[in-house]
Amino acid sequence: MAAKTLSLSSRIKLSNGLDMPRIHLGVYLTSGKETVDAVKWALEAGYRAVDSAQMYRNEREVGSAIQSFFSSPSNESSLKREDIHFTSKLASNISYDAARKSIKQSVKSSGLGYIDLFLLHSPYGGKTKRLDCWRAVEDAIDEGDIKTGGVSNFGVKHLQELLASKPRIQPAVNQIEVHPFNTRTAITSFCQDHNIVVEAYAPLARALRMKHPTIVSLSQKYSCTPAQLMVRWSLQHGFVPLPKSATKERIMANGDVGGFEIDTADIRTMDGLDEYLVTDWDPVDCD
Repeated sequence: MAAKTLSLSSRIKLSNGLDMPRIHLGVYLTSGKETVDAVKWALEAGYRAVDSAQMYRNEREVGSAIQSFFSSPSNESSLKREDIHFTSKLASNISYDAARKSIKQSVKSSGLGYIDLFLLHSPYGGKTKRLDCWRAVEDAIDEGDIKTGGVSNFGVKHLQELLASKPRIQPAVNQIEVHPFNTRTAITSFCQDHNIVVEAYAPLARALRMKHPTIVSLSQKYSCTPAQLMVRWSLQHGFVPLPKSATKERIMANGDVGGFEIDTADIRTMDGLDEYLVTDWDPVDCD
């Protein structure tokens, strides 16, 4: 069971020897000033990681907000670039050359000099394109554009395919939708058996089940919000949740989960809520 002290300052070790924060701010479906403000508030609240993507069209805003924070009075700890973890993702698996060009564009757009974690956003495109784009990620790591490589929305068969190809660099992360209403046990178990960290996007199930009786009851038991309960569930499973909000108070609350620990019986109760609730796309079974 996870330690009660899990917080925004907690970190998790990756298979390549690097580490990253246990909680990241998600910025999906945010844009412009909304993105800039969300990142600013998150950094001020103690978040040290932001999850973006080419598809989100907000890499520039995220990078700008991070850089502005460094020179702001709010940066009381004199944090520098290496203290903030920035993630982006490849929009489409087209070809090796397209991926390499795209990665360089993401580095340029963010203005951050390099990308801490870069993921293939989906397994779409077929085996050849997936593996070609992974080679592009490996070479970008060698050249310093990326620190760590991973994948997103990969099902077990896609992970098996990648590992069977004997890549020079193993994927360190698989980012998938996972929450109590979609536990994806087969994928998460495979990842944990192969030293691949599971990042949980939509860890709050996009607020679709906040009023579920079990969630409400357990939130009252632990004196927390439903969102805090679901973030904590994710952490105690060993996942890295990416709670998304554009509201200052909720951003702060979503990261404030160190004051309680869900007991084993209640974790199992939450696990039992699984209904394969998909809140967005679901590429994990594609060819």
